Amino acid sequence: MTTQRAELRNSRKRRLTRRRAVGAAGGALLLTGATLGANVLLSPAGAATAAADWPTPTGDKAVSKTIEVSGTYDGALQRFYGSGDLGGDGQEEGQDPIFKLKDGAVLKNVVIGSPAADGVHCSGSCTLQNVWWEDVGEDAASFKGTSTSSTYTVTGGGAKKADDKVLQFNGAGKLNITGFQVSDFGKLVRSCGNCSKQYKRTITINDVDVTAPGKSLVGINTNYGDTATLSKIRIHGDSDKKIKPCIRYTGNDSGDEPDETGSGPDGTYCKYSASDISYQ
Repeated sequence: MTTQRAELRNSRKRRLTRRRAVGAAGGALLLTGATLGANVLLSPAGAATAAADWPTPTGDKAVSKTIEVSGTYDGALQRFYGSGDLGGDGQEEGQDPIFKLKDGAVLKNVVIGSPAADGVHCSGSCTLQNVWWEDVGEDAASFKGTSTSSTYTVTGGGAKKADDKVLQFNGAGKLNITGFQVSDFGKLVRSCGNCSKQYKRTITINDVDVTAPGKSLVGINTNYGDTATLSKIRIHGDSDKKIKPCIRYTGNDSGDEPDETGSGPDGTYCKYSASDISYQ
């Protein structure tokens, strides 16, 4: 996928990733309207002073080829991790995901372990409910729908150890994030700054717990009309306020690195006030 490569190189740090024995047999899985396992939900990050506890996985499942999902896939809080072709420990561009969601699909109650490959891809509108990334690979999730009516919903769950982006917004439409938690990361959300096809993107982040270290919550392209609305953001362990809530860029479709033009609330593109961000 197209990302801001120079930013990634600058923020990348070497990590030790836990290697696991190759388990489950290969072969893409297509699930249509299936609900697998129990509907186990944890409380999202909504407490005033602390984030929700991370779940304990109910089991481990090796994934050697991308799991394709339509309808609803309930992982019953199993840990899914890459093996075989998905088992690399790098952050190279263009990796395949552990899960690929078709338009309208729902992925719920899943823990994505390490190696995580390129996490989750959404081909159109999708819902990620109670999905947890223990050690983000290239990206945790990428949203790729081409319709302006596409809606991507991330509710509950969380992500740790993202050298760069957690959620990569390449497509068109609206991304809504609520009850999420993130720690040790580069950017929580980035509207693609140099994709070959660009769109207006609308981002809403509400009721989220953020734990330092981190660089920014959201990056948007003002020249394409992107907006980001932030509310009930709780930032932990960042007394010096180094994490930038919202950064504005001038994006392009040529593959060049986008120019940063400013940060902070402006009432037009970065929509929030000081009272929407608390430091704890």
